[in-house]
Parts: sequence; C-alpha cells; structure tokens
Amino acid sequence: MTQSTLASEFELSGVGLHSGEQTRVRVLPANLGEGRYFVRTDLPGAPIIPAKVEAVSQTALSTELSATADVQIRTVEHLLAALAGMGVDNARIEVDGPEVPLLDGSALVWVEAIAHTGLVAQELVHPPAVNGQLSPIANPVWVRHGDAFVAALPAAETRFSYGIDFDEPAIGNQWYSWSPEAESFASAIAPARTFGLARQVDQLRQAGLIKGGSLENALVCDRSGWLNPPLRFANEPVRHKILDLVGDLSLLGTWPTAHYLAYKASHNLHIQLGLALSSQA
Repeated sequence: MTQSTLASEFELSGVGLHSGEQTRVRVLPANLGEGRYFVRTDLPGAPIIPAKVEAVSQTALSTELSATADVQIRTVEHLLAALAGMGVDNARIEVDGPEVPLLDGSALVWVEAIAHTGLVAQELVHPPAVNGQLSPIANPVWVRHGDAFVAALPAAETRFSYGIDFDEPAIGNQWYSWSPEAESFASAIAPARTFGLARQVDQLRQAGLIKGGSLENALVCDRSGWLNPPLRFANEPVRHKILDLVGDLSLLGTWPTAHYLAYKASHNLHIQLGLALSSQA
C-alpha cells in the first residue's frame, strides 16, 4: 500500500473567518503513517492537535479541533479538504494562531499550493491500524436532525451527493453529486467558496462569529440576489457543502468506500457521521 506526502513545504497567510486574526500556516511533509496533524507554533511547547474526528471540540459554522481545553485550532475543514482531495495522507500543519485563514473562502488557493509543491509516494509495507484504514460500508449509516441528514451508503466506489434548500431565490434548492473517479477535486469542488445570508450577518457578529468575513472571502446573498457576483459555478453553494463534507470526513484518516449522501446538513451532522463510522472500525 502507498501513501503520499508533500515533496516540500509551502506557506500561506490570511485572516481567520471567525477570529478576524491574521495567521500564517506552514504545511510540511510528514513521515509515513503520521497522518495529517496541526501544530500551534504560537503556544508554549508547540503542542500537536491531531486531525482526527475524536478531536473535534465544536462545530458552530466551522470545525474546531482540540488537544486540550487550552489548545485548539478552528476552521480546519477547507485546508483538510484540499489535502485529502489532492491525496496528501501525511502532513504537518504549523499555525501561529487559533484559526486557519479563510483565504478566498474556498480550497482553491490551498490546492494550487499543493499542486505547485507536488507529492512524493511513501510505501507502506505493513499498514498499522492507526492509519484510519476503514473497511467499505456494508450497511447504511444515518445521522439526522429534523429533516436534515447525512448518510454513508454501501457503494462500489466513493461518491459525495449533497442537497440544500434556502428561501433566498438565488440559492433555492440545489443538488450536486461528485465522484472523485469522474471529476478532479481541484476543478469540481475546490473553487467553490463559502457562502452566507445577508439577513444573518448582524446576528452572527453579535455572537462573536465571522469577525473576519467579508465580500472578499465569502459569497453573500439576500432576497434580491448575490451581493458579490459572479459565481464560479451556477451551483457554487452546494459544491461548497461537498467541500465541507470532504474536509470533515477527512478526519477519519481515509474515508471508507461509500456513497455519502447529505441534505441540509451541517458540520455537526458531518462529524456525527464520522464518529459513527469511526466506532465501526
């Protein structure tokens, strides 16, 4: 069995969506079997935070990982989606602050940096169980809340299908199904940006969220349409939801072969599914 890591390191910086703080990220090669993990270089001892589903500490409009009560890293999903989608199994991610920068709101800048850096193969002779190698799904696994759900269904190949439904006419009801075998992550999913509703902005900021959000790093919609067009895809919002799902399920290490199906889901439901799948390993 073969794994991959980066051929060399790269560095990017930007503003965190929720904290509004400027942070710098260095993504470096990691050893065979180490997986993907974060290092808070701004904290004493440079503590490590594993990119594992068991380390998720909160999911309010982003996914946060914690090593201890005082060691967290927030909004990890876009970078992790880029690494997983580009086939990077092992990576050391050094961050000098509490949140991964949002960049343009998609995974595209991360993907471009990974592609520019390149990958190297790592031969795994005796795969240890800790590497997150999960068996293909034999029976459906479902998690739901109200009419929202996310599921993993038995399938011959991996596929991600997602549906969303918003009152705003510019979004409305959207469905998209992505197969890594048929379309590259870099072209079909990575460019899709995060999106928000204008009617929620004030409330979220009063709650201490989206301090770093702007029309430069997120699509914003109201009843009359998009405030900052053009879109990169006609269905960019639902493609971004697939991006989030890929990032959240990357916390399994490698996701088992399945058809992942979601409707009106959230980071919380994504992580609940990940925990359910992990418990079956």
